[in-house]
Amino acid sequence: MATPKKILEQAIALSPIERAKLIDQLMFSLDKPDQELDKLWAEEAESRLEAYKKGEMQSLSVEEVLAKYK
Repeated sequence: MATPKKILEQAIALSPIERAKLIDQLMFSLDKPDQELDKLWAEEAESRLEAYKKGEMQSLSVEEVLAKYK
């Protein structure tokens, strides 16, 4: 059975184009729809929006958020 180390060695031996395609396929394989997770995020978003509307949560502008990372 192939180990992650062996797979990595084989992947590194690929051409840059082949490696890029492999990375794309691996990333795509991680992005499978998950209805339960989507439901939880939707509930969280609704909860946050409701808290904002009630004045229980403040918002920041994009500029304020990005300034923290400069």
